[in-house]
Amino acid sequence: MRILVDLLGYTGGRGGTETYVRELLPRLASEMPDAEFVALTGSSGAEGVRRFFPGDVRTVRWVGDGRASWAAGEILAVGRAAKAVAADLVWSPANFGPLTAGAVPRVVSVHDVIYHEVRGEGLARLSRGVTAWLMARTARTARAVVTVSATAADAISRHLGVPRERITVVHNGGSEIVAVDDPWRLLAPLGIRSGRPLLLSTGNRMPHKNFVGLLNAIAEIPVSHRPLTVIAGGGADDPLRSDVARLRLGDDVVLPGWVDDDQLRALYQVASAYACPSLTEGFGLPVVDALGAGVPVVAHDTAVLREVGGDHARYADATVPGAFAAAITAVISLDDATRATRSELGRAWASRFTWTSAAIALSVVLRRAAAQGPTHG
Repeated sequence: MRILVDLLGYTGGRGGTETYVRELLPRLASEMPDAEFVALTGSSGAEGVRRFFPGDVRTVRWVGDGRASWAAGEILAVGRAAKAVAADLVWSPANFGPLTAGAVPRVVSVHDVIYHEVRGEGLARLSRGVTAWLMARTARTARAVVTVSATAADAISRHLGVPRERITVVHNGGSEIVAVDDPWRLLAPLGIRSGRPLLLSTGNRMPHKNFVGLLNAIAEIPVSHRPLTVIAGGGADDPLRSDVARLRLGDDVVLPGWVDDDQLRALYQVASAYACPSLTEGFGLPVVDALGAGVPVVAHDTAVLREVGGDHARYADATVPGAFAAAITAVISLDDATRATRSELGRAWASRFTWTSAAIALSVVLRRAAAQGPTHG
């Protein structure tokens, strides 16, 4: 079986969907030794794809890192490439793919429907509307849809009009957060030093991440009890800086931008708690990662975060600053015995989510879709 993997949108800087393919593809190749994988990528992603892809990598040079060229590539290049390599199946792992069914059957991984649920305002609303339409067309014309949580599957069916029976839930795997030597030394260049409980949060600055809600909650905690809050991500010109200044949290919040892998491990190692104030997610991988690292979690009370956090996170409404502040304070203040028990149970829960299990489940979907033969006779 020959599978064309649609990686036209891969740039190395798009976060969760790229972690997804980097983690899955080597494991998928192990689970499907009879399959040949061929990647189709754009010019900006080709070098990065070659580092992890278990097969031939073909480049569409006119597809760059912009969404317009990516969309054009989905329409013009994928079907042609599938025919050229005599593919039995096309897998589009990053929400988008060709808009029509085509002769070669296709499976698409849709991670969330945030573009439908958080519309934005002005030009952002228009852009999100176009993106939402493209996602819907991709999903409706695919032979099968894979998503990362039952909550996301229900939302895809509701918003995109895909019958629930055509959607398969394959949970993401968690990351292995290994300990580093002398974590505080690694964190010192970021302006992070020991002496206070540390509350960690991570992510891009898209509106649904609700980091302003987290900052509003921190401002509700009396100064004498505030943890040092580190919100990684956001880049050098972090838009949260103005909110930190507005709330007078300069002594209580560190915005280090994107951190390297060792620094992220160090942050998990020294954190007293992890906060996930996100209003909506497809999966909520940081919740699983934090629990797997033995860090107690405070999360917004929403269905998908309850799905991935189970009974092992504390939930509160992150749109109500006082409520989220109270939950943070309660978790930060856990006694050592309770914290140790919570950490052990959280690690056991998180161990259920593995990329190997995800690869096994995905391989079943891919084989089933390919076995049905071409879309047109």
